[in-house]
Amino acid sequence: MRFAPTESEWVFWQLVRSRRCRVLFRRQQVVAGCRIVDFLAPSLRLVVEVDGGYHQRTQQGDRARDKQLRAAGYTVLRVTAELVLTQPVEVRRLLLEAVQGVQG
Repeated sequence: MRFAPTESEWVFWQLVRSRRCRVLFRRQQVVAGCRIVDFLAPSLRLVVEVDGGYHQRTQQGDRARDKQLRAAGYTVLRVTAELVLTQPVEVRRLLLEAVQGVQG
């Protein structure tokens, strides 16, 4: 997926690449031993998942996955693909809020 991102993942990457949100993000990273996450701010242990239509069918699995990530010490922020595509300014605000919350 790193080399063929969805449109919403590409838009999100444009919001965060080159420390545009004051922190370094990486795409498609393995965390907690075996989980691949959409985006990771390693210094903050902040995971961002951009959820498209597929995730509407997998909400229970997503909750279990989030629980595992939190148990491993990660903070998880989920945003919908629709929000990323239609309201990127709001997504950036939510992201900056999450970054500040993790930083304390």
